[in-house]
Amino acid sequence: MQFTDAPGLSPSNDTNKPSRKKPIFPIADPLRSYLKHHGREVKLPVSYRDLLQHITSSVPLKDKHGKDTLWETALYDMRHWDFIRSGLVQMYATLKTEGDFRFINHLDVARVDYCSFANSCPFRIRIVNKFNDNYDHFYIKQADASRVYGLELEHLLSPNRIIFFTQGQTLLEEHIPGIPGDLFVQNYLQDPLTNKIRLSKEFVKFNERCFVRLLGDMRSYNFVVDITPDIEEYQYRIRAIDFDQQSYEGRKSLYIPQFFKENLPYVELCMLHLNKDSIEQYQAEERTLMAFRVASSRFRLMELLNIMSRDEISAPEKLLELKTGLAGHFSNPAFLKCHSMGQLVKRQLKQTLQKNLVLIQKNLSKFED
Repeated sequence: MQFTDAPGLSPSNDTNKPSRKKPIFPIADPLRSYLKHHGREVKLPVSYRDLLQHITSSVPLKDKHGKDTLWETALYDMRHWDFIRSGLVQMYATLKTEGDFRFINHLDVARVDYCSFANSCPFRIRIVNKFNDNYDHFYIKQADASRVYGLELEHLLSPNRIIFFTQGQTLLEEHIPGIPGDLFVQNYLQDPLTNKIRLSKEFVKFNERCFVRLLGDMRSYNFVVDITPDIEEYQYRIRAIDFDQQSYEGRKSLYIPQFFKENLPYVELCMLHLNKDSIEQYQAEERTLMAFRVASSRFRLMELLNIMSRDEISAPEKLLELKTGLAGHFSNPAFLKCHSMGQLVKRQLKQTLQKNLVLIQKNLSKFED
């Protein structure tokens, strides 16, 4: 994917936007069986519905500068709060210690926040250590099949491992730490300590990962920048935090982060600090790494993609638009034979990673000989 020709990147262009409200797709039985088999389906003491139906009132949540965050702090009647509080602490233990409850006595729920703006209308739970006031977060959301597929593909194909669990129509997710991409632009991009070349390289690799596995809507507020001090200066990793738009939209450009106007500062950074050869090198590096991940998790990945191929997680007109766009982009009519978004993801992985997988297989054969 080139950064030199990026139509639609003008800050005044608002046409390249995903659907305003994506429907929730229920988890079908085959996907539920997959989640059980791989330890993702567990018994949860509190459901999404419990949190939603027992809210008595809410207070708008503002940041430290007094600006609206689009979140509200949910308040509960004491008749329900003890049950909810105890269950939330246990759910945190499920995420962090595989359900070992020996360490929960010094934990408490500091706050329950609710966001009606996002597709999954999530709850964000703040857990606090009563001994030292250290806090952490996790999320409870509606169990949308699109999001579950997105989370699992992130776990298998990205450099990041993802912890999440489901039960019924409830999804329990860990908090992914990092600086939201839009806030990074505001507060860190022009910092003299920011290594703009390394950041540019990471955005190219992130851009490639999203397109290869068809993860959409990666506008700057839907990913975070994780900064790690290194021997010299810093290393960066861009991580997706919103997986609702896994293989849902029809427009090909919605799966390529460089085409969102919200990401224009990152694209300009790449164009300023990287040349064509460097960009192609970083893209090749990322495809090679993804190919290694495909090879190492091929049985689990194929099981997931086969289930996804039989699932309905988008509208027929969006499927037609996307497969037509990808067939034209790669000059490959094989995309037109796909009958589901899952089949499109499988075809996309084959199209973009096949050369790398062949090279890996050749190297393995030489080693075995």
